[in-house]
Amino acid sequence: MLSSNDFLQNVRSKFAHVDSCPFAGDRIFFENAGGALTLKSVVETTAKFAAIPDNQGRDNPMSHELVRVIAQSRADARILLNAQDGEIFFGESGTEMLFRLIRNAATGTAGGGAILGSTLEHPASKSAGAHWAAQTGREHILVPHNNETGTVSVEAYRAELRPDLRVATIIHTSPVSGMSVDVAGIAAEIRAVAPECLIIVDGIQHAAHGHIDIQSYGIDGYAISPYKMFSRHGYGMAWASDRLTALPHENLDGGPEKAWELGTRDTGAYATLSDVVGYLEWLGGEFSDASDRREKIEAAAKAIHDHEKELTDTMIHGIGNHTGLKDIEKVEIIGGTDNPAREGLVSCWIDGMPSTNLVTALRERGIRVHVRKDDHYSGGILIPLGQSDCIRVSLCHYNTQDEVTRFLDAMAEIAI
Repeated sequence: MLSSNDFLQNVRSKFAHVDSCPFAGDRIFFENAGGALTLKSVVETTAKFAAIPDNQGRDNPMSHELVRVIAQSRADARILLNAQDGEIFFGESGTEMLFRLIRNAATGTAGGGAILGSTLEHPASKSAGAHWAAQTGREHILVPHNNETGTVSVEAYRAELRPDLRVATIIHTSPVSGMSVDVAGIAAEIRAVAPECLIIVDGIQHAAHGHIDIQSYGIDGYAISPYKMFSRHGYGMAWASDRLTALPHENLDGGPEKAWELGTRDTGAYATLSDVVGYLEWLGGEFSDASDRREKIEAAAKAIHDHEKELTDTMIHGIGNHTGLKDIEKVEIIGGTDNPAREGLVSCWIDGMPSTNLVTALRERGIRVHVRKDDHYSGGILIPLGQSDCIRVSLCHYNTQDEVTRFLDAMAEIAI
């Protein structure tokens, strides 16, 4: 089990600033949905490549090495995503990747019809869907999510399906409720009614917590933000299907028709993605005897999921003499207390207390969480609940039971 103290300490040793902030000192980091901790190997790789003056495509040994590193990173990304076809490309951010995928899907398909999304989505995909629906003269349909469960179901999508759908968006996991979505099930329903519809998935929140299996989804685009998956800021990564790639999309005149990237990308970004894949292979190898790289990735995903479920179960239900959130007076939890869709995140509030004050009170006790407000980022979840704000307590697999119980004790003290 990942929760084995010695092994978990080994895991934690691979991350920078795991238990202390260079500005504030010792702290518990429960703000992983805002950006996960960074692998130490990623920090080292970033410094190494930042110092290299050469560009790709030149006739010198360093340039040749840069090309090799990029090719290796693309191969590693295919293993991470289980993407056996299509194109892997890097850009400015996960949000930018989603906008590009949705834009090219909307402008590359036949006119008319509609673009479909859901109220659960982050504005990265919801705003892109709305913008390009307006620009292409299409209706933008939003499938309502379930306020009680904090997710959106196959059945809810089914009720809004029609044959003239041109583009559909799905969020894999909500960064506000923390609940995952049945991507493969929803995609299959869409395909049954609108087989030509292009399906784009926001995997940004899901990537650090769950299994990614592009080959099994039946979709056309998937995007992640690697800084939320143990890498660093400054780039996003996306996959586009052969079908989407074959449509007209922005690239250089006379350049490779399948190319998606515009301009010279940072080789260090590619290299740090390989660091993440290498780390997950190591982790999976501790839980599996498999020699196959993909099987190790799958073993890592299962170990991560199981450990994070143990942590969120403790956070909600408590353990020993540490009272769980569900039993602390005045605490309300988004998505219920026993939700199998939950992935490493609990959003909650204390009745009668502004969540900004709660964030401060926790910070003063050495616990870092984040406030979510009824704005363009989180209003889609909070407004239907009649709630102006909440705190988001987001975990990753390197967090410990001790950190969770210290958080519970702090919440019990603050809620008095």
